[in-house]
Amino acid sequence: MTSRAEGQAGAVAPERVAAGTVIDTDISARLDRLPFGRFHTLVIVALGITWVLDGLEVTLAGALVGALRKAPMSFTEFDVGLAASSYLIGAVTGAVGFGWLTDRIGRKKLFFITLALYLMATAATGLSWNIWSFCLFRFLTGAGIGGEYTAINSTIQELIPARVRGWTDLVINGSFWIGAALGSFLSIALLRPEWIDPAWGWRIAFFVGGGIGLVILLLRTWIPESPRWLVTHGYAAEADRVVTGIEKRFTDEGITLPPPDASRRLRLKVRSHTPLAEVAQAMFVTSRRQTVVGLALMIAQAFFYNALFFTYALVLERFYGVPGGDVGWYLLPFALGSFLGPLLLGRLFDTVGRRPMIAATYGISAVLLAVVGLVFRADLLGPWGQTMAWMGVFFFASAAASSAYLTVAETFPLEIRALAIAAFYAIGTGIGGVSGPLLFGTLVETGSRDLVLVGYLIGAALMAVAAVVGAIWGTAAEGKSLEDVSKPLAAA
Repeated sequence: MTSRAEGQAGAVAPERVAAGTVIDTDISARLDRLPFGRFHTLVIVALGITWVLDGLEVTLAGALVGALRKAPMSFTEFDVGLAASSYLIGAVTGAVGFGWLTDRIGRKKLFFITLALYLMATAATGLSWNIWSFCLFRFLTGAGIGGEYTAINSTIQELIPARVRGWTDLVINGSFWIGAALGSFLSIALLRPEWIDPAWGWRIAFFVGGGIGLVILLLRTWIPESPRWLVTHGYAAEADRVVTGIEKRFTDEGITLPPPDASRRLRLKVRSHTPLAEVAQAMFVTSRRQTVVGLALMIAQAFFYNALFFTYALVLERFYGVPGGDVGWYLLPFALGSFLGPLLLGRLFDTVGRRPMIAATYGISAVLLAVVGLVFRADLLGPWGQTMAWMGVFFFASAAASSAYLTVAETFPLEIRALAIAAFYAIGTGIGGVSGPLLFGTLVETGSRDLVLVGYLIGAALMAVAAVVGAIWGTAAEGKSLEDVSKPLAAA
């Protein structure tokens, strides 16, 4: 055994040792010294698919605007913004509630519960009969996705080796745009009146989302609980079994693993939960600098993305006369640029470093957003030209947005990691994400390019502020173990 309870030398640790017992462990060192292999790829696919689902949901909601504005739903532009905000309010609620539970009862239980809620709610959305039922089901769908963010982000952070954590996290968050592309194709196919009755096309789109969720639920059955969470909560023997099983996957492939770094052993005092007072102490006193950085990054990216992407279908229809059934074609370049950004820039977050890359991606996004906004106001480009311009903006903005989740997840202690992700996601989405679609929906409805430009400039200002904050107070976490970046609260 490499994790043992003090005072019980020579004895096998019980399934769960008592709270207050000090455990000496090298679990973290064993996980971080693993090479990146097939196991990690499977974890990324089974858990990272969450962002694909979110991208599918957001894109469907945006691309189906034209169908929802027709009978029998007959949504107004305000209704579209209200539905988008309902989804985001649900995501905030789910993130906070499920985030608290994730730190308390474990990662694995929660990523099953939240995915089950998502697939049931998104399928129910296809059965909506008016704006209020649609908003209710969108709220519940968002709650499932918000819970997924907290459970999945924390699990992936705790299973991926430190040296590739930045790139992996950015690519996983960027996979949102694979779902966006899938949603675009679905909307194109399902909104063709010559292929399918428009009254049923948008309903089938949501049924498909539920079906994908069911497949993913089955894929996750083999994912282990986070060994870091297990050992902190007294399950030392189980944590050792999990890591031994992961190591065996590599040795069975003929890979010789180096011994873990003995200097990185940890002494942890077992706890059943973390009191909320201790959570507040950690976030607003001990780690207040990280809190300021996390809030700045999350609020800026939430406003930027949700305001622009949720309402782009309205912009295309109102200012360029693009038919609702064709909106999906214009969302595909968005998706491509936004996925390529994290994929191609993600390595630099592990080599050049977190702080310079966060400052660069947020700063470039701010400048490009202002420039493209001015081009829109001057009406210099048609719908395809304007879309290509946004593709360039989102190449950098997507990497910036993904780095916000990376920053929050790795700069807070394990015991409050999921709740920290939830809190920052909730505040960022509550301030930037919920207000953004409502504001832009209202601005677009006026038909004034000048007023829409004001919205773009607000987004650019927020991204610029986040760039400065990240450059000054960001954490240089590249290549470091999570425990070195943020010491566990349970450290003895």
